[in-house]
Amino acid sequence: MFEGSVVFVTGGTGSWGQELVKQLLNHNPQKIIIFSRNETSQVKMKREMDDHRISFCIGDVRDREAMVEACHGVDYIFHLAALKHVPICEEQPSEALKTNIIGTQNVIDAAIENGVKKVINISTDKAADPVNFYGMTKAIGEKLVVYANRSQVKTRFINVRGGNILGSNGSVLNLFVDQLNARSRIGITDKKMVRFFMTAQSASELVLTAAREGIGGEIFIPMLSACRILDLAEVLIEAYGAEDAEIVEIGSRPGEKLNEVLLSQYECRNSVVLDNKYFVVLPTTEIPALKQAYIAWPPAQAELHSDEKSLMTKSEIKQMLSDGGFILAKEGGQ
Repeated sequence: MFEGSVVFVTGGTGSWGQELVKQLLNHNPQKIIIFSRNETSQVKMKREMDDHRISFCIGDVRDREAMVEACHGVDYIFHLAALKHVPICEEQPSEALKTNIIGTQNVIDAAIENGVKKVINISTDKAADPVNFYGMTKAIGEKLVVYANRSQVKTRFINVRGGNILGSNGSVLNLFVDQLNARSRIGITDKKMVRFFMTAQSASELVLTAAREGIGGEIFIPMLSACRILDLAEVLIEAYGAEDAEIVEIGSRPGEKLNEVLLSQYECRNSVVLDNKYFVVLPTTEIPALKQAYIAWPPAQAELHSDEKSLMTKSEIKQMLSDGGFILAKEGGQ
């Protein structure tokens, strides 16, 4: 699919973006364009990933003209750029709106004007039944991407909704590790808090699956188990040999909720299960041939919440951290 093609990645210098680029390089693209606004991150990535097929472009998804110009000759767009920290989006909602909503619309417009084949928009579990401003902006972004499939015939637009990426910038995993290294204590906002997690590798595999299989208008969602944050902290304490480490409850931040939703009850009614690995949410609005393409797949039976029914065991958490390269499972340490 990507062999000989030109691929454009917004926000490509982030943890997820870099892993996606590594996987895309295995598919022999002609060029991968990294589009982001942080020159320091681009210089660092260029040094770490020295490949003639990767090029870098300074720009901001908020700038429509820059987006349109940068997408000349592009075959596929992966849209990862976003303001994603919940408290920051609560405190500066206008900035989140500009990046997550207007920026997404600019990506759509640039793709249509340049005849891009497919756009894969990266969303978040916080877009399902959103309660904070970040989730609301991403939910609107999903809707914009779905409805873009009705505007013209060439470009196809697909959403991918994932969980939290382990080890990404601002990840709770990085925070816990830093706290353990610094003073042998971990601060948890609420010990009852539960989240969905993915490694950057599994997240990128999900994105590439959506790019291959997506027809246009769907939301691809992985079938994940949830992780209690307290269990994650205790697994890290054991892995680091820091049994004396103290766990302190510090209180929830603005916009945070205790549990997340990947597939809402409303969406479940319009979803199918793909390969027993993914939910595919089909829009209620009519997009030609879309529902017919998934008619052979079984319907989803229940929504997916981060509740007691779907919790990971500590052994599974340890395996997830090992798979992501964050701990050495065999030795039980870092």
